[in-house]
Amino acid sequence: MMPGRAGIQSVEVGYALLDALAATPDAMMLRDLSAVCAMSAAKAHRYLVSFQRVGLVVQDPATSRYDLGPMARRLGLASLARLDGLAVARAAAARLCEAIGHTTALAVWSERGPIIVHCETPSCQPLTAGLRLGSVMPLSSSATGRCFAAWLPREQTAPLLASELGARPPRPLARLATASGWAAWAAAVRARGAGTADGDLQRGVATLCHPVFDAAGRLTLGLVTLGPSTAFDGRAGGAIDKAAQSAAAALSREFGSASDGRAPTVARPARRGR
Repeated sequence: MMPGRAGIQSVEVGYALLDALAATPDAMMLRDLSAVCAMSAAKAHRYLVSFQRVGLVVQDPATSRYDLGPMARRLGLASLARLDGLAVARAAAARLCEAIGHTTALAVWSERGPIIVHCETPSCQPLTAGLRLGSVMPLSSSATGRCFAAWLPREQTAPLLASELGARPPRPLARLATASGWAAWAAAVRARGAGTADGDLQRGVATLCHPVFDAAGRLTLGLVTLGPSTAFDGRAGGAIDKAAQSAAAALSREFGSASDGRAPTVARPARRGR
């Protein structure tokens, strides 16, 4: 409840049941729902009966399990339809830029590869490292490209990657030319939780790119952070990594994803940014 404003406590209490159903991939038994929400089964049942009447919840007569109903889906779809994804992401990038004191950017997928669609630069550190609007980032040598290459299906990125690597790819990147090598490399990037680069694309510049997912679990954009290698802490679990991962996870939730911002391990086709 917002401070200083009167509300209806029973609505807030009942919402916990809907939130629990939204947080699990499967329908739930009454006993499990009530346990998760720390309320008695009798109390939870009363709320669920009312939610069923308005279509927020349905109960499978064969299993007695509860799940979100058609009205819940309608509300969710209406909310997503009204979401200006890039406007929300731009605001998030601006907040992150201010919080970490380094450049942030947003990238979406295009036919030519990941393309920069927004950039925020702190006044204390006017570094953009060539991240101009419309810049297309290479898949093999940029943090942004590595993020997209790792979380998109290989068949979607393979032609561009093959074109970048050429007939004789550099030895450090040769494994990306084979399906097995790419799979192992992509798994390592996903386990790290971000695409990374330090001097690969531009000497003296370190970069991270964290994935943002949509409601279907697809990579929808990359949240980029970068700065001078001497001042940018790009370590896994470092302050910048944690802040960027948290921002990416929050954006994923805004877009309706249940992901924690790290990894659906099986990538699906990307949606273009709006």
